[in-house]
Amino acid sequence: MSTQRKRVISKKVRVILQDNKVTRPPVPVERIAKALGAQLRFSPLDDELSGMIYVKEGIPIIGVNALHHPNRQRFTIAHECGHLVLHKSHITKEVHVDKAFQMLMRDSVSSAGVNEIEIEANLFAAELLMPEPLLTEALGNEAFDIDDEGAVTSLAKSFKVSPSAMRFRLGNLFA
Repeated sequence: MSTQRKRVISKKVRVILQDNKVTRPPVPVERIAKALGAQLRFSPLDDELSGMIYVKEGIPIIGVNALHHPNRQRFTIAHECGHLVLHKSHITKEVHVDKAFQMLMRDSVSSAGVNEIEIEANLFAAELLMPEPLLTEALGNEAFDIDDEGAVTSLAKSFKVSPSAMRFRLGNLFA
């Protein structure tokens, strides 16, 4: 993904956070999804299925696996919001199903850097749930050791994301 596309995605997320008056973690991702016009549906799904998005009668519907951990559900909602904001023309044509992901990567296709749409939605989700300004504020001026399991877990808890997602995000931002 180009640097310019990353900037566009970051800017879209910043506008959404400003419009929703988000100033501290955790980001209210369900409220943001609703503000974007989406309805949320939580249902038990196969474990490999994290979520989906489709448009029914002009209304975006985000389906979320009710059996997954709440942090994973938050990432799924943020990811599907990414599709809604970035790829609306794609989701109005077909149901977009997202399989399980690891460390912000949806599957082997996304992690290989082949499926640009999934990679963009993952970046959108990471930016939405762990915005750089809120992370910078949370870290303050103190040194932060990304290898300190306790510190990463504590930070992840305040943002309501998994420690692996937080470590991945910090590594991408501050490495």
